Amino acid sequence: MSAPAIQALPDLADPARCPRLVVKVGSALLVDGAGPRREWLAGLVAEIAAARGRGQQVIVVSSGAIALGARRLGLDKGGRGSLADAQAAAAVGQIALSGLWAELLGGHGLTAAQLLLTLEDLEDRRRYLNATATLTRLLDAGAVPVINENDSVATQEIRFGDNDRLAARVAQAAGAGAVLLLSDVDGLYDRHPDEPGATCLPLVRGITPEVRAMASSKSGSGMGSGGMASKLQAAEIAELAGIALAIANGHVAAPLGRALGEGVGTLFLPRRRHGARKAWLGGRLRLKGQLAIDAGAARALGAGASLLAAGITGVSGRFSRGDAVAVVGPDGSVLAHGLSEYDSSECAAIAGRQSSDHGGILGYAPRSAVLHRDQLVLL
Repeated sequence: MSAPAIQALPDLADPARCPRLVVKVGSALLVDGAGPRREWLAGLVAEIAAARGRGQQVIVVSSGAIALGARRLGLDKGGRGSLADAQAAAAVGQIALSGLWAELLGGHGLTAAQLLLTLEDLEDRRRYLNATATLTRLLDAGAVPVINENDSVATQEIRFGDNDRLAARVAQAAGAGAVLLLSDVDGLYDRHPDEPGATCLPLVRGITPEVRAMASSKSGSGMGSGGMASKLQAAEIAELAGIALAIANGHVAAPLGRALGEGVGTLFLPRRRHGARKAWLGGRLRLKGQLAIDAGAARALGAGASLLAAGITGVSGRFSRGDAVAVVGPDGSVLAHGLSEYDSSECAAIAGRQSSDHGGILGYAPRSAVLHRDQLVLL
């Protein structure tokens, strides 16, 4: 029997509606100029322990390793002056960060478990399923997983770049009911929060172009790597799996109590829910190529059809059979993600051609579609 649907922020504290909650903590909340904000973190850990006491499982996605390591190594720009600086700072800071979480959780009789993930761990299907199995076993054993991106080895090409999207992907992998992003603002405003008359939106149903236009890509603290734009991307990833996502201000003594008890923040409710495999596919951040399609093919996809070569107008990128690609409509918008049945050179050879021509072009019996509808998700 499925849990009752989440409808409001206080529902995130209800074990019946949200039996498993992901809480993301930003760098600026954990670290300031003097080092770790230990007193604040101790208060948050007490709230996490209270959630566990009322029957919720909690996963923490914690930033702060680079900021902590940069301070200990004396690196300028918060350790983000270069990739080498960030990797070195993360290697030092991760030890301090995990130790801090373990100590404070242990004070409440809770066991912390550290997981360091890279983009590929959640983009590759087999590794994603391995991460899912590990998270499930840890939670069943009563541990509190504390997760961060493995910044000591991640590069610009193979990294999430912010823990907002990582939190949404972890929520997918763990089958969580909701994600709570603790940030430096109360939630999503209808314009930049510094502008006169800016209003915080309590509830958003689905991410639309109008909602995206409200986002600022700037991180207010200068310490983290995210911003409102990354939080909206996280909400989109969560939505594909039918997961609610909330943004709330962490700069208070009891952030969970203020957000979930008083209902202060923005709650994003999903309008749809895909199956587990399609949610994983739609939430991918790294795609190997792109297929441009005509208006007729776009309409066919919208009606639930597979993508045929006849509707393809352009192929870009280098990809192999089974790789994930984006499908782009005539106006340039991304319509879908799918797993290609052909490599990029084969797609280019049969693009715009009827199925009856494919055997002669390819030299073997063609497949039923370039992207089969069972391996494709509309965005």
